[in-house]
Amino acid sequence: MNAQAQLDGFIDKFTPQVAALTRALIEKTKARVPGSTIMVYDNYNALAIGFGPTDKAGQAIFSLAVMPRWVTLCFLRGKGLPDPHRLLKGSGSRVRHLQLHTAEAFDDPAVQELLAAALEGSQTPIDPSAEQRLIIKSISAKQRPRRPRPTAQTEKD
Repeated sequence: MNAQAQLDGFIDKFTPQVAALTRALIEKTKARVPGSTIMVYDNYNALAIGFGPTDKAGQAIFSLAVMPRWVTLCFLRGKGLPDPHRLLKGSGSRVRHLQLHTAEAFDDPAVQELLAAALEGSQTPIDPSAEQRLIIKSISAKQRPRRPRPTAQTEKD
């Protein structure tokens, strides 16, 4: 099975809404960072899709973390990013993130400023003339459910 077919299978585990959002955000991110290497980790907690200059996880600049109800845009060296609009969340030593509930949120000028700053600050720049590569890096044997648990409200619907 090729990498794209595997990624499609990982995405299909989520609800149709989250799967559609994920696919739209991947396409927007691929267009935003031509030449990137796309690394996929089907982890225990989330499906993580990293974008970087090489296939080394430590060089990834940002990633999409697909959760049962939304997609999170993670800036892997986000602590030092300028964030005048105070979009970034997190208090760790490096990573900052923001939730994306719609594909249009990616196009917000404040989000685009964060992406530009992250790309500009990358130790190894992404060569936009390079061919984009999709690599499945790991698949966790045990995973949390990819769909949210039904709530009392959804059970009534």
